[in-house]
Amino acid sequence: MSSTGKYALITGATSGIGYELALLFAKDQYNLVIVSRDGQQLEVKAQEFRQHGVEVVTIAKDFFNREETLSVYDEVKSKGITIDVLVNDAGQGVYGLFKDNELDRELDIIELNISAVVILTKLFLKDMVAANSGKILNLASIASKVPGPWQAVYHGTKAFVLSFSEALREELKETEITITALLPGVTDTDFFNKADMNTSKAVQDEDAKADPAGAARDGYDALMAGKDKVISGLKNKVQIGLSNITPDSMVAHHMNEMQKPVDVK
Repeated sequence: MSSTGKYALITGATSGIGYELALLFAKDQYNLVIVSRDGQQLEVKAQEFRQHGVEVVTIAKDFFNREETLSVYDEVKSKGITIDVLVNDAGQGVYGLFKDNELDRELDIIELNISAVVILTKLFLKDMVAANSGKILNLASIASKVPGPWQAVYHGTKAFVLSFSEALREELKETEITITALLPGVTDTDFFNKADMNTSKAVQDEDAKADPAGAARDGYDALMAGKDKVISGLKNKVQIGLSNITPDSMVAHHMNEMQKPVDVK
């Protein structure tokens, strides 16, 4: 058991930004509940996090399956654990033109990126409200701020996450509960492999990919400071600043040029 006695539940904690966030919580003596599909990887990472003197509970669930998502809360409560911080990190994208992509794959992305976030937030927030204490960090993306040809569904899901987070923050402003959204840009994670996106112009420059540890630190610091949201990285802040004063049609065209495959003229 950690010295703080507090628990953070983190989805997608076995890789990328979710892993780096879990590491930050462990170093700050938060006990962890880590959730992912890959039970083997969960145990590997749990052993690493335990080296910081914290308890780590692993829960293997597939968030493409709504019933498995719904079962997370009951499983946590059955262990007598109260969640002080909820981090909704798990998410995926699907690359390609909307007219060509498989509908079932896109519906899975919506289930993971939207439904799972709503379900976990709904269930754990009720306990936070009862205690008038808690923090929630939702992984949005700079994709939440711009239309995304070649990733139309993914950008749409992240726009939901950001809007959802901001609405909840307003609803909870008279409480001691804070909601924070983290908006990273292109980051060096396995996201692009899972999205079958490695042919996109946007990911060709390996040097342009941000370090997931840096994005996690930005999100962690914003969460602990009770901020509403944070755009990670100066380049991303500039891009979003410019998009805010550019017509949406022009932004969509620019994103189309950035995200289309390298072999498409």
